[in-house]
Amino acid sequence: MTRVRLGSIDRLRGAVMALMLVDHVREFFFLQHQVSDPMSLDGTSVALFFTRLSSHVCAPIFVLLTGLSAWLYGQKLGRSRNDTTRYLAQRGLILIVLELTVVSFAWSFELRPSRLYLQVIWAIGLSMLALAALLWLPRVWQITLAAGILCGHNLLDGVHFTPDQWGFVPWGILHDRSLIRLGDGLTVRTSYPVLPWIGLILAGYLLGPWYAPSVEPAQRQRRLLALGLGALLGFAVLRGLHLYGDQPWVAGPTEIHTFMAFLNVTKYPPSLHFILLTVGLGLLALVGLARLRDGQPLGRVLGQIGAVPMFFYLAHLYLLHLLYLVLKLVFGPNQGERYGFDGTGLIWLTAGVVLLALIPLCQRLARMKQTSTAPWLSYF
Repeated sequence: MTRVRLGSIDRLRGAVMALMLVDHVREFFFLQHQVSDPMSLDGTSVALFFTRLSSHVCAPIFVLLTGLSAWLYGQKLGRSRNDTTRYLAQRGLILIVLELTVVSFAWSFELRPSRLYLQVIWAIGLSMLALAALLWLPRVWQITLAAGILCGHNLLDGVHFTPDQWGFVPWGILHDRSLIRLGDGLTVRTSYPVLPWIGLILAGYLLGPWYAPSVEPAQRQRRLLALGLGALLGFAVLRGLHLYGDQPWVAGPTEIHTFMAFLNVTKYPPSLHFILLTVGLGLLALVGLARLRDGQPLGRVLGQIGAVPMFFYLAHLYLLHLLYLVLKLVFGPNQGERYGFDGTGLIWLTAGVVLLALIPLCQRLARMKQTSTAPWLSYF
């Protein structure tokens, strides 16, 4: 049996995975020039700023598409809402376990790390668990809740708990990036507070009816285009007038630095400005990528990467870490105790080489997923 997939969704997912690869090369090979969050404009070069900024679309678009894919999963013949709930709960739990084990090991190569980072896979897993419950709400409630979370969570930015207070751990998981001490020398960093991501995965689920068979592709494209442009317009107005939704920006000494300050939105947790900018760009990309065809080289490659996102995610992390260790062994540490690149050009070049190495593997696995009914392939 051959499985039919929506090419534009896979192509967008593949594109953001490629950008994610660039940012993770930066994480391994440019650690001596790390940027803070929000990015510090005082000590960040223009090239490094935009290299980092290019990856900002990755997590929000992936979470949005996860919600959309959940709706599409539930529409297949013979599947009930119970089936979708079970699917989301099972996959969400698996992602959380992967974050704490296989993904954590890929970053550290330590069997007993002293610190665990709860990052994007963790956030997607918890968001899927939340969506498993929220999909039972009436649609009008879902719309209200998604809008309330995405637009209103910045009202909670001033709420904080100290480690000795009861709300420290749950609030650190939901909204306030925190370092949680678990004892025996182990700490946990909640890198991706999950509340805004729950709003975003629910928003993706609400886009699902636009992909119903009764909706003409041209009509869907117009809706996506209008929503994307509306999000970017909302970002420009809120940001330009220093209104609610993020930290205010300050004009820089040059035009390019002023532009950088304008785009310097908060990712942890994602502010309203961050969501409007990245989702707006992502929806426009979704419209554009729908015009590609799987027979075209670019469309085919992006679609094949996007069809096996978990494989790509795990494979690229392990390949990057192994490459880092090999280069450090061959050339020795050149940045203190680390090996690192001197310029951002090498980040993009390395990402391109690693991407070329992974494409044949993604292509083979994508073809297997399309033609096989083996359950284990669906997890990749």
